[in-house]
Amino acid sequence: MDADIILKIAGIGLLTAIVCVILKKSDRDEIATFATLAGLITVAVLVIDMLGGLFDTLKSILSLY
Repeated sequence: MDADIILKIAGIGLLTAIVCVILKKSDRDEIATFATLAGLITVAVLVIDMLGGLFDTLKSILSLY
């Protein structure tokens, strides 16, 4: 696993947390919830892409298809 992916996930989490705090301080709780959800979806897409690469690598190593 590359440190690049870990830094991307940490950066997205930090940015999402900052945006969420700023929006909650300005009484925009609904938008803060959507910003948090957008950050979560972005990280989930990154992780799913990594899992897809892992399965492709395993398939090629084991010569399954």
